Amino acid sequence: MHVGRVMHTDLVTVSPDTSLVKARDIIAEKQIAHLLVVDKKGKLVGVVSDRDLKQSWASPATTLSAHELNYLLRQLTVDMIMVKKIVTISPDTTIERAARMMQEDRISALPVMQDEKLVGIITTTDVMEMLLEAIGFDGDSVRFTVLVQDRIGMVAEVARILKELKINIRSLVTFPEKEHPGIYHLIMRVGAANGDKAISALTGAGFKVMRKYVEDLTPYLPNS
Repeated sequence: MHVGRVMHTDLVTVSPDTSLVKARDIIAEKQIAHLLVVDKKGKLVGVVSDRDLKQSWASPATTLSAHELNYLLRQLTVDMIMVKKIVTISPDTTIERAARMMQEDRISALPVMQDEKLVGIITTTDVMEMLLEAIGFDGDSVRFTVLVQDRIGMVAEVARILKELKINIRSLVTFPEKEHPGIYHLIMRVGAANGDKAISALTGAGFKVMRKYVEDLTPYLPNS
C-alpha cells in the first residue's frame, strides 16, 4: 500500500500570521492534530501540532490571568512556534517506509508533496489503521503463529495445507526470530469458524502452532 491511497487530501492550512488562538480554534473545530502552514504562494513553510499549541499555552499560564493570557496569545502567531524543518514524502512512498520515517524522526505526521506541490498529509493514526487492516485484525478471526525455517517453499507448504481444507488465510505476516537465527515467525489469521480446523491440520502435518504468548520458544522450534 502506498501513501497516496490513504493520505488526507482535504487539507486544513493557515498562513504564518495566524494567531495561536485562531489556530487552536481551527484544530478544535476540525478535530485534527496538525495544521499545515503555507505562504501566500501556497508553499509549505511549516507545521503546527496541537501539542505545540498546548505547550505554548502551558508556559505562561501559571503567572497570567485568563484575560492576560488570551491577549498575549492573540499577539503570537503560528510562525513563532511552527516546525520549519519539515520532513515530507511523496504519494508513491510505501506505508511501511512512512512508518519508519516517523519512528526515526520522532514525528507524528508527514506532509505529502508531489512536484513541489502540497497534496496531502498522513499521520501516525493513519499508518496504524492501515497496519491493523493489513494484518486482518478483527473480532471474527483467529490468530496463531508457526515457527518455520527460513527456506524457500515454507509459506507455500503451509498455504497448501489450508487450501486443501478450503480455509482462507485472511492475513499473513512474517518476521525473524532474533534469538534463533534462520527461524521466522509465520503469523496468520483465519476466520474464527475455521480456527481449530486450521490449527489441527497444521499440527497433524508436523507444525507446532502457538495460539498465545509463550516465554520459552524452544518446544515450538522446527526440527532441523
